[in-house]
Amino acid sequence: MNGKSKIPRETLFTNLKELMPEIYSEGKIDWEKLKATLGGDINFSNERYVLNWAGKSDAFRILQSPTTKTLIPVREESVNFDKTENIFIEGENLEVLKVLQKSYFSKIKMIYIDPPYNTGNDSFIYPDKFSETREDYQKRIGDKDEEGYMTREGMFRKNSRENGQYHSNWLNMMYPRLFLARNLLRDDGVIFVSIDDNEVHNLRLLMNEIFGEENFICQFIIQSNPRGSQSIKHAAIVHEYILSFSKCIDLANPLWEQLDERMKKEYNQTDSDGKSYRLLGLRQRGGAWRRTDRPKLYYPIYVDPSTERISLERSSAYSIEVYPIKPSTNEEGSWRWSKEKVINNINYLISKKIQRNNNEEWDIYQIDYLESENGDEKRTKSKTIWIEKDINYQNASEEIKYLFNGKNFFDFPKPKYLLRKLLLINNITENEIVLDFFSGSGTLAHSALDLNKDDGANRKFICVQLPEKTEENSEAYKAGYKTIADIAKERIRLVINKIEKEKEEKLDFNPNNKQDLGFKVLKLSDSNFKVWRMNEINSAEELEKQMEIFTDPVSQEAQIENMVYELLLKSGFDINSKIEHRNNCFIINENEMILLLEEVNQALVNEVMNLKPSKIIALDKLFEGNDQLKTNTALQLKDAGIDFKTI
Repeated sequence: MNGKSKIPRETLFTNLKELMPEIYSEGKIDWEKLKATLGGDINFSNERYVLNWAGKSDAFRILQSPTTKTLIPVREESVNFDKTENIFIEGENLEVLKVLQKSYFSKIKMIYIDPPYNTGNDSFIYPDKFSETREDYQKRIGDKDEEGYMTREGMFRKNSRENGQYHSNWLNMMYPRLFLARNLLRDDGVIFVSIDDNEVHNLRLLMNEIFGEENFICQFIIQSNPRGSQSIKHAAIVHEYILSFSKCIDLANPLWEQLDERMKKEYNQTDSDGKSYRLLGLRQRGGAWRRTDRPKLYYPIYVDPSTERISLERSSAYSIEVYPIKPSTNEEGSWRWSKEKVINNINYLISKKIQRNNNEEWDIYQIDYLESENGDEKRTKSKTIWIEKDINYQNASEEIKYLFNGKNFFDFPKPKYLLRKLLLINNITENEIVLDFFSGSGTLAHSALDLNKDDGANRKFICVQLPEKTEENSEAYKAGYKTIADIAKERIRLVINKIEKEKEEKLDFNPNNKQDLGFKVLKLSDSNFKVWRMNEINSAEELEKQMEIFTDPVSQEAQIENMVYELLLKSGFDINSKIEHRNNCFIINENEMILLLEEVNQALVNEVMNLKPSKIIALDKLFEGNDQLKTNTALQLKDAGIDFKTI
């Protein structure tokens, strides 16, 4: 009701949409599709199978633009900063992903994200002003209030369904982030993305383009709300999805999970050594079971009735001939194994006399053990529909309330069990890194710490979360948590405290566990070094001003430790590199790189040369007034085969 009468055009458009919905894209008429639908002679431009949307080329330019941002350590918000290898990064995730490109390229085993679902009610970041300058973009992503928190006005826009580029805005937000995320995955790495019906169709096409359709693993269906959500008109939604893609499908491991109790009961027989096993029919029961489908798998197997052993050769002992015949129709079928596999695994095959159609017949069975030869319990490939009770998303709220003394500070968190299951089926083990760059309440960190506690492994996490302000009338804000990132950091601290307490009380704790109970907090920040702004130079005076600024390239706000971490990242070293501060120099990973940020003299140069590092970086201003020392240092290090750079 807007108080205005309806105009004929609105009625016509409504009728047209009912008659020809295919001509509409994001609420607007696609005139080429209209002409084609009406039988017009038209050639679509660049006609090919492709996902396209408004702003796609600009989104690609956004991801290609470099960042001058860095990450600075925040020790006071961390736990066991110098010992831990877990990482929590506070900052806008597109810029953080760019910062991590050099140091974490092809190092992440698993990525999980729970991005905005584009329901029409949520707000999210997206580069909607593609014409802006880099400086304007930096200002926009750094739009903070007086206390340094990201403001909704600067970072967020509600993407309502009435928006003319409703789907395009979401795709523009997702495209660069997924593209950069793929770079961080190991060749055997896998990414999991939670999503619902609003964008699952577009997400699948988008990930086909970025990861390659051939690297699609599966689409899991998660029963997230068994009672059913009543949020839509026609049906009660009980599920969401998780899309899974690999970096390289040939290198990705199958997604295994443990057998449940029902499956274990199938192993109801025991051999002479006390090992549990079950019998599986060797005849092919599924698709392509007929002899005509797989003629090479139709051959006789011979049975010794006295021992129930089998052979591929007839003899006086092995006298009974058995073919793969379907009993209900008497049709010729096929075996599951080739002759070669039968020969190589003959000790795992046995024959049994069974009653079939009032007749006694022999059939061939595989002996399938519950445990492998090395004692590991058999696993099964994860099914694509998950209905376990622990996956109910209501549990996630209870998990947070349990940690925060009955307070639920977060809307729509994911349950710990869901992330734990993803870690297990992807076989994330010792020292492997998992990443979540839409971290939210920190469920991935919680799950990794909890799982490490149980099995003694040392999975490492990197969580990235924007310091999005909490609503002033929310329970979280009233409790002192001004941002979503504050809630996540506190959750991780509470989980660590809980595990430490259990360890002291020896409750539900692996005694051999030497778990990493800590996390480093780092925050996205401007560079510690002044940025050369070529686009601001329009005159000789402006050039002279820039030259004066760069007499000392170090920013006034720069701190030594912050510079160390920036140079680490920009030199390709990861955040957990070993840093030793000794005799006014910073030694990285024993002697891989040395940073001279405090002073330079000939004695110090001789000392670092003796360490034979691969690379030395020094502040140029440290040589001020001593050009001879700088020249001699450069020549000495060149002769020693050491890469030398000054800033």
